Amino acid sequence: MLFGSKNLLGLDIGTSAIKLVAMEETKGAYKLNNFGIAKLPKETIVNGVIIHSEPIINSIKALLSNLKIDNKNTAISVSGHPVIIKKITLPIMSEEELEANIEAEAEQYIPFDLDEVNIDFQILGVAPEQTDQMNVLLVAAKKQLVEEYSDILKAAGLKPLIADIDVFALGNMFNLNYSFDENAIVALVDIGASITNINIIRNETSVFNRDIFLGGNQITENIQKNLSVSFEEAEELKTGTIIEGISQDVIAEQIQKGSLLIAREIKRALDFYTGSSYTEITHIFLSGGGSKTKNLKETIKEGTNAEVEFTDPFKTIKYDKKTFDTEYIKKISLLSSISVGLAIRKFGD
Repeated sequence: MLFGSKNLLGLDIGTSAIKLVAMEETKGAYKLNNFGIAKLPKETIVNGVIIHSEPIINSIKALLSNLKIDNKNTAISVSGHPVIIKKITLPIMSEEELEANIEAEAEQYIPFDLDEVNIDFQILGVAPEQTDQMNVLLVAAKKQLVEEYSDILKAAGLKPLIADIDVFALGNMFNLNYSFDENAIVALVDIGASITNINIIRNETSVFNRDIFLGGNQITENIQKNLSVSFEEAEELKTGTIIEGISQDVIAEQIQKGSLLIAREIKRALDFYTGSSYTEITHIFLSGGGSKTKNLKETIKEGTNAEVEFTDPFKTIKYDKKTFDTEYIKKISLLSSISVGLAIRKFGD
C-alpha cells in the first residue's frame, strides 16, 4: 500500500525506442491495459549506455500523457558491458548466510570495484553430482548505470521500484506464456537495434545468457554506407519502402549480408553453450524489432536442429478487442517481450 498500485509499468528503454506496457493481474491471470511506443533519436543510447537523457525523459512524459497513465510505479531493465552475470558454485548455505557473505564471494568474479556495483543473487539449487555444493546466479550492475536510468524515470515523473536485467525480463515473459517439459532446452533471442540478448532456459531457469553487440542497426548502417543514403532513408529501405533509383537487388544483398553476420554470432553463442553442456537446444524463440528482418529467421534455423519461431508475449494475456484489435497486437508483439516481462514483476519479489 505504501507504493500505491501493486501493478508495475514495464518500461523497456531500448536503443531505438521506448516500449511501455501496463497490465493488471486478477487471480493469476493478466490483462493488457495499455501499450505505447516512442522512437528515440539515433545515438541517444549506445550499447546500453545513456548518451543523451533529455530525449528519453521527453518521450516518457509524452507516452504517459498520451496514454493517460496515472500509475507511477515502474520496473526497468538494463544490459550491456556494465552488467555482469555469472553462475558460480559455493558450499551449501542459507540465503541469509549468503546475503552476509555475497560481497566476499563476488569479489573474485566481478571485474569492477565492488563499491561501484549493485550486487544481487539467486540460489539455483544443489549442484549436480556435488551434493555439498550449490549453484548460485550472481548479478552485478554498475551503480552509475542504474542511477542514470533511475534519475531519468524520476525526471519523467515515475517511481523506479525495480531494476531488472534484459535477459531475465525475457525469461519471465517466456515462463508466463509457454511451458515445456523439464528436459527441453529453449533459447530466447531478442534482437534489438544494437544489442541482441540471449537467454537459454531449462525447466524455467536461466542456464546461460549473453549479450551480443549487434542488431538491426548493423543492417541499416550497411545500407546507408553502400547506397549513400541517410540513416532514416536506410531504415525505410530495410523495412520495404521503395525509393526511386535505388536497386531492390542491392538492398536485398545488404540485408542478407547483415542477416548472415547476426545469425553467425547468435549461432556462435548457442554453440558455446551446447559444446560446454553436451546438450542440444530444442527450440529458439525470436523477438525484438530486428527479428523481423527478411530471411533472418530462416538464416538462424540453418545449421541448427532446433525449431525456430517468433515469440508471442501476449499468448496468455487477455485484452479488450475494442481497445486492441488482433492485428495491432500482432504488430507490437515482437517489440514487447522485455516490457511484458517487466510488467509482471512485483515489488519485493
